[in-house]
Amino acid sequence: MDPVTRVPGPLGQRALLITTLAVPLTGWTLHALTLHRRLAAERRDPLTGAQRRAAFQRRAQRLLARHRQDALLCLVDLDHFKELNDTHGHAAGDAALAATGERLARWAGPHGVVGRLGGDEFAVATRVGEDAIGQHLQALVDALHEPVPTEAGPVAVAASVGAAVPDYLGIHALPALMRGADVSMYRTKHSGHYGWAEIEDLQTPTVNGRRVGRPGTALERAA
Repeated sequence: MDPVTRVPGPLGQRALLITTLAVPLTGWTLHALTLHRRLAAERRDPLTGAQRRAAFQRRAQRLLARHRQDALLCLVDLDHFKELNDTHGHAAGDAALAATGERLARWAGPHGVVGRLGGDEFAVATRVGEDAIGQHLQALVDALHEPVPTEAGPVAVAASVGAAVPDYLGIHALPALMRGADVSMYRTKHSGHYGWAEIEDLQTPTVNGRRVGRPGTALERAA
């Protein structure tokens, strides 16, 4: 006799019902996990672990709105990144990008947010006490200038940093702060020092969200 026929009626019916329900529930669980991973991948850059631009902007704006007295926004741009790729190969370039994302996340701490804006450009928003901003920014510059280990050996890297302090500037809108941080970053580009955004930097014209005159803007291409 088939073993199934020996299961008492009510018990067998309950087992069948549980099994029947488990199949779609398992399917929905797998679907939910897949959807969660897909959404996470859309929000986060897989190479650097940083948030993609849109996700970063949402989280950074929330941080700036909630912590007006001690918020700090920085833009970071790797120096001579094309030369690094051309000289050491794309694997070394990827290692430099991944290391930058990790260093920024460590510097920002658990309550900060790091974004990869594209290519070798990053942004980070975090909280820093007013009396510790300079020390904190110097620690960031030092970390970003540490050699990156690769399969071929350590590779020298450098990065330019521009900072915007909302409380000092009297503004907490992310687009304006990013514009100011961008201007200050390029003012000290390749100097090995971080730059501070001043109030007049917030008025700098932009092309598609990028400072007019910087590489990649229409004005720069037309020159």
